Amino acid sequence: MTSAPLATRERDSRRAARIAEAASGGWKLVLFKIIALGIIDAIAVYAALVLFASGDVVVGTIVVLATILINVVYFRRGSLPAKYLIPGLIFLLVFQIFVVLYSGYVAFTNYGTGHNSTKEDAVEAILLQNQDRVPDSPSYPLTVVEGFAGELSFLVTTPDGEAMLGGAERPLEEVPDAEFDGGKAVAAPGYTSLDFQGLLARQGDITSLAVPLSDDPNDGTLRTQDGLTAFSYVSRYVYDDAAETMTDSQTGAVYSDRGTGAFVAEDGTELLPGWRINVGVDNFVRAFSDESIRGPFLGVTVWTFVFAFLSVATTFLLGLFLAIVFNDPRMKSKKYYRVIMILPYAFPGFLSALVWAGMLNQEFGFVNTVLLGGADVPWLTNEWLAKLSIIIVNLWLGFPYMFLVTTGALQSIPDELTEAAQMDGATPFQAFRMIKLPLLLVSVAPLLISSFAFNFNNFNLIYMLTGGGPRDVAAGINVGSTDILISMVYKVAFVGANRDYGLASAFSIIIFVLVATISVIAFRRTKTLEELN
Repeated sequence: MTSAPLATRERDSRRAARIAEAASGGWKLVLFKIIALGIIDAIAVYAALVLFASGDVVVGTIVVLATILINVVYFRRGSLPAKYLIPGLIFLLVFQIFVVLYSGYVAFTNYGTGHNSTKEDAVEAILLQNQDRVPDSPSYPLTVVEGFAGELSFLVTTPDGEAMLGGAERPLEEVPDAEFDGGKAVAAPGYTSLDFQGLLARQGDITSLAVPLSDDPNDGTLRTQDGLTAFSYVSRYVYDDAAETMTDSQTGAVYSDRGTGAFVAEDGTELLPGWRINVGVDNFVRAFSDESIRGPFLGVTVWTFVFAFLSVATTFLLGLFLAIVFNDPRMKSKKYYRVIMILPYAFPGFLSALVWAGMLNQEFGFVNTVLLGGADVPWLTNEWLAKLSIIIVNLWLGFPYMFLVTTGALQSIPDELTEAAQMDGATPFQAFRMIKLPLLLVSVAPLLISSFAFNFNNFNLIYMLTGGGPRDVAAGINVGSTDILISMVYKVAFVGANRDYGLASAFSIIIFVLVATISVIAFRRTKTLEELN
């Protein structure tokens, strides 16, 4: 009789302990949630303030609304699926969807070298880059001062004895409470005056600083060479805001805004930098109509398909052959050989490509100097040999993956099927071709499609092994004989003096359409193959 109440008390005691432990853990979770959301909110508020200050109202509003949504989801009871989905959705939106949408937007603009900002920035840059010192400019006694976050400003004394203060983005303004020493303004409230050591430490920043004299950019700027005296500089170009023209005061040439994202003269000469504008489908039209771009683009497209197909075919065939050999029960020490076979797959691909680039060096490479007895074979500088080298190196890097995949697929096929076929009179090859291979393709076909898509965009191998070379000097874009589409896009966007982000984004959209179309067709064929089996 006494054992039952005792068991009940022990059970109640354990339940109370679990409740207390859960409550303790719950408070820890709430505290962690508050701290984490506080950090996220602080970052979001700072980002929103910066975005609103820079004029990005739409993006700033999205950040605010997303932050409110996150707080509502994580502070309310329930909505457990949303709590787990929101982090992944945020990363998906920021790193995938936003990138795709922004690339699509850039494809319809002239964004690139010389056209990467607004019209106002372009006007300011043209005026600043073409300034000369005014011959009869008065000298302004100068004190260089440092403000918040190390921002430099000029504190100058005008010929009338007034103190004026200005920075790179702030025209000169009068400072009524400046401190003077011998008729020269030497300090201003809220700023730190630089001494001689400070001037030497920031000499480059000081000599490159141009302070506008007024809100009108045609009035020129103040500049200094020694940090002690400033002089007036004025641009050779005069900007007419009403007419939207830029006039060369030395030659009289007039450059006007004709809607092309730059000031253009009557003879077609452009003043750079220009500014970014929407150009519609012009980048796509250039890709297919400009002969200097269309020819290399089509050549690269054909080579990309050939490279991707040969890469998949050669690696699959070699991997399948080795899988069949090592799957034979008569093969001894199979586990050791299999370890050796997957070694190329165990090393990072870009490191292996760099090693192969050294081995295939024409003058000092291991292949020429040792294996070929000092031969002078241009493996990486001849167009066709470079393409052959890429196929060989990719075969070395890719066959272990196919070997592992096909080994697993072959081992999953019952041996009774081939044994029954051989008892009916089929040869081993016929049994493999008619039974094992179709079953094998059903399981590995999706992997072959994904491998094709991967090699279609195999940037690392091309960039590390040949850099896309040898260079096609006749092309209107930066492209080489071994470039595939993705490496060509990289070069057009980020390599060389003339970077065309708009054209590169147009190429990216074309690549996306090609890969998506091929994948859809291939997966439909795979489904048909499954139905046949």
